[in-house]
Amino acid sequence: MKRLEGKSALITGSARGIGRAFALAYIEEGATVAIADINLQRARETAAELGPRAYAVALDVTDQASIGEAIATVVAHAGKLDILINNAALFDLAPIVDITRESFERLFAINVAGTLFTLQAAARQMIRQGHGGKIINMASQAGRRGEPLVTIYCATKAAVISLTQSAGLDLIKQGINVNAIAPGVVDGEHWDGVDALFAKYEGLAPGEKKQRAGAEVPFGRMGTAEDLTGMAIFLASKDADYVVAQTYNVDGGNWMS
Repeated sequence: MKRLEGKSALITGSARGIGRAFALAYIEEGATVAIADINLQRARETAAELGPRAYAVALDVTDQASIGEAIATVVAHAGKLDILINNAALFDLAPIVDITRESFERLFAINVAGTLFTLQAAARQMIRQGHGGKIINMASQAGRRGEPLVTIYCATKAAVISLTQSAGLDLIKQGINVNAIAPGVVDGEHWDGVDALFAKYEGLAPGEKKQRAGAEVPFGRMGTAEDLTGMAIFLASKDADYVVAQTYNVDGGNWMS
C-alpha cells in the first residue's frame, strides 16, 4: 500500500521548485494535493501537469483571510486536511549596514508569520476533524548558524526551527505531529537568484558562488528538490507518528546536529 494513500495534503508555495517536487512525490504515494501558491495561474498549470490528484488553491501566507480561504477550499475539495507542508518562503541578503526595514518585514511576514499562521489554521482544522495530522515546516541550514550576508534569512529560519519545537510540543496532545526539514544548498531556480545576490555583494562572476557552494558540500554536489522528498514523505507518514518537534538536516553533510 502507498504510504499516503487517501491523505489530503496542502503544500504552500508549490507551483514550482521544492514544493512542486513534494507535490509530485505525495501524489505518487497516493495523496490528493492542493497546489497552494500566490501565483494562482502557475498553480493551475502545475496542477494540470501533475494530474487529477492535484488541484490549485490561491494562497497568500501574509493574508489571514487568504489562509482561511485556502484551508476551506481544501476541506471543500477533499473533505479533510491531513498534511500541511509550510514551504512558501522568501530569500534576501545584504551586509548589516545595508539591511532595509522593508526587507526585514517582508521576510519575517512570509517565512515566520506565514509559517505560524498557516500552521495554526491547519491545526485548528485537524483538531476539528479529531484524527490528528502531520505538519512539516521548511527550515534551512541557515537557521542553524549565522552568515555574514544572510542575517535576516538566517534569523527567519532559526525562528522556524523554534516554532517547530514549540508547536510540536503543544499540538502532539491533539495527535498532530509538527516537524521540520532543514535543507542545505538546493539547486534550481531559487538558487539562480541567490547566486546573483552573492555576485553583487562578493564581487563574483555569475555562477561562481553556486559552483563553490556545491563543491563545499561533503556529498560532493548541491542538493536537488528530489533529494528532500524522502524525508517529506516519511514525516507525513505513519512511520513518523513518534517523531515530535524535530528538525531534520537533509543537506549532504553540511551541518551535523
